Amino acid sequence: MGSTHLGLDGEPVPDAYFVRTAEGSDSSEFHSTLHSQGAWQPGEQHMAAASGLLIHEIERRHPREDVAISRISFDILGVIHGGRFTIETAVLRPGRTIELIEATLAHDGRAAIRARVWRLVLGDTAHLADADLPALPPPTESRPSDVMTSVWAGGFIASLDALPAGDGEPGVGRIWLRHRHPLVLDEPSPGIAPVMGLVDVANGIALKLDPHQYLYPNVDLDVHLFRTPAAGMLGIEARVSIGPDGRGLTSSVLHDQDGPFGTAAQSLTVRNRA
Repeated sequence: MGSTHLGLDGEPVPDAYFVRTAEGSDSSEFHSTLHSQGAWQPGEQHMAAASGLLIHEIERRHPREDVAISRISFDILGVIHGGRFTIETAVLRPGRTIELIEATLAHDGRAAIRARVWRLVLGDTAHLADADLPALPPPTESRPSDVMTSVWAGGFIASLDALPAGDGEPGVGRIWLRHRHPLVLDEPSPGIAPVMGLVDVANGIALKLDPHQYLYPNVDLDVHLFRTPAAGMLGIEARVSIGPDGRGLTSSVLHDQDGPFGTAAQSLTVRNRA
């Protein structure tokens, strides 16, 4: 399979994070573009872009209007290489009211990310709706900033509009984000895939450690939703905790312009670069 992002060698970069190159009954092949490039290593994909594509494929291949996503768990099983790769989906637990779907991203036959999604039947609980979580200042109160690109390299971070949401502090970050490109070339992204394709950035907005001195990539991403987010910008309030023995945790509240809609958590492996 091709082992580099489209555009990495100077050729034109497609106006998308990924290009679909083949499609089968339960799997598809894709080629990453420079816009999906990761922040830790130039030859890797950013987990945010890849996770958005996994949800894109789940919602595209398993459409249902009577259910909504309640939880998404992403396990990062290895390096998310740039270049050509496959995504395969399967329904693990079919059901009328509760359903579990799995999607696996693999490179040269080796799984790199495995996502599992719980979808629950919709019901009318509008009269009970309540969330005891403070809202972020709206994005209209901020302006685009280089707050991300001044710290992080890579094509994915460079492809985002970032608007700080109030003052930050060490280990706490608040920001609004949006993509400048579609997930897949010449394809609309159904449902919440574009928003989910931003969540993993949470680990990069709350700077408790200098990324030039320490490595602290996440090995997973767990997202819980209590309502469906609106399309558009994603607001993140992230807090980082570092333990005494090489482990860390990024905990986030996720927002759209109507307020909080869910949470995210990322387990970190913390190491000195030396």
